[in-house]
Amino acid sequence: MSNTNELKKIASQVRRDIIRQTHLAASGHPGGSLGCTEFFTALYFNIMDHDPSFNMEGKGEDMFFLSNGHISPVWYSILAHSGYFPVEELATFRKIDSRLQGHPATHEGLPGIRVASGSLGQGLSVAIGAALAKKLNGDNKLVYVLTGDGELQEGQIWEAALFAPHHKVDNLIVTVDWNGQQIDGPTSQVMSLGDLPAKFKAFGWEVMHLEKGNDMEAVVAALNEAKAKTGKGKPIVILMQTEMGYGVDFMQGTHKWHGKAPNEEQTKAALSQLEETLGDFPA
Repeated sequence: MSNTNELKKIASQVRRDIIRQTHLAASGHPGGSLGCTEFFTALYFNIMDHDPSFNMEGKGEDMFFLSNGHISPVWYSILAHSGYFPVEELATFRKIDSRLQGHPATHEGLPGIRVASGSLGQGLSVAIGAALAKKLNGDNKLVYVLTGDGELQEGQIWEAALFAPHHKVDNLIVTVDWNGQQIDGPTSQVMSLGDLPAKFKAFGWEVMHLEKGNDMEAVVAALNEAKAKTGKGKPIVILMQTEMGYGVDFMQGTHKWHGKAPNEEQTKAALSQLEETLGDFPA
């Protein structure tokens, strides 16, 4: 378990990895990846009980599912630095025959990935299934899942949101990346999400609101609080407010970097704002 200073150092390196992966591939999704860096760092290096030796069924360990699979660069960096596969492999992101596909996939057997994701709306359903399987198997570990706020415009999300409280799936912690942005613009303009806390509460969820989703201490505290709320008959959702592109000034707070890779000049400018703490992977 890492302390806050160590987590911040890891997060800085992860952000560098995100920028370099997307630049080398000349494609990818840096905006949401940068915005969720604190969440992933806290989850894998402080919160979850997980084993990099990796068993697909996840028996006896916490499990994580990424529903908004397009932010794979942050997850790949976290998995590599957690020991699931060599950090050097990050240089193959989105390359032909790479295990690091643009959206996480299972056919190449990449450790840490249990389901292909990126077809938005499906991850919550998968996570609920995994959580129910743990209950059936007498496994007291938890299941975590991350969704995007634009993803909440998918109908399958709300079918799953009805299912989980009805079946008392209380070993499940859902986090929504509530950054207010999606590929075509602000969610408020594309399709307003309305009063999210009230909606989840009406569906029977234990609702938490994390206002500072890019503050490492706040993220760790919220995830620990969520863990303490498990096992009490309700699934838990953390509505986590983040800023898309956080950590790189010209990428912050705009949908324009949702799916746009930085060029050489932009990459240099971004990396100048991010401390190299664990060592960059070789290009």
